Amino acid sequence: MVEYGLANRNLDNITEIGVDKIKVFTGHKYLTMVYQLNAGTRRLLWCGMERKTKTLLRFFHKFGKERSLNLKFVCSDMWVPYLKVIRKMAPNALNILDRFHIMKKFNEAIDQIRRGEVKLFKAENQGNVLLNGRWLLLKKPDNLNEKQTTRLGELLKMNLSSIKGYLLREDFQQFWGYKYPAAAEKFLDNWITRALQTNLEPMKKVTQMLH
Repeated sequence: MVEYGLANRNLDNITEIGVDKIKVFTGHKYLTMVYQLNAGTRRLLWCGMERKTKTLLRFFHKFGKERSLNLKFVCSDMWVPYLKVIRKMAPNALNILDRFHIMKKFNEAIDQIRRGEVKLFKAENQGNVLLNGRWLLLKKPDNLNEKQTTRLGELLKMNLSSIKGYLLREDFQQFWGYKYPAAAEKFLDNWITRALQTNLEPMKKVTQMLH
């Protein structure tokens, strides 16, 4: 059935695709997945082993030059090999960076800062005020229950690096609401400047990535 479907499917009029990777099997092994994202027709188009430049190139070679040039939008994460291939093979498409993956980078940075502070508390024999605080900082505020909201409010009053990272992330959320490119770019430039002035190295790495 799969072979029949692949042999008889129609690949015309595809103007929007998404590229992502999933971890499979054991260890750091991945599949590269390509989806059609056109409204009304969302489906898996192709998958290939690993997440290398040559992996995604194989998809575009199968997809064909003419179809690739007709692509208007490609949604992806910030994996550099993907970005390079998309830029080369789909030059007419707008490469949209997936919001989920951007916010994931923010959360990874905040969690790294939190772990560093917990180690510092332990080394200096201080009480761990961040005990069980991981998800308080990583969840969306709207997803916290009443008890968690109260606890987060207490943490926000403290001069902690974790809280500074959290507040930077929450401030950045304004970016998604902008409708005009010039206003969005101005906000992003100002946010990057403020973030780079902190001593939060994990957050600075996210800032450099955004820049």
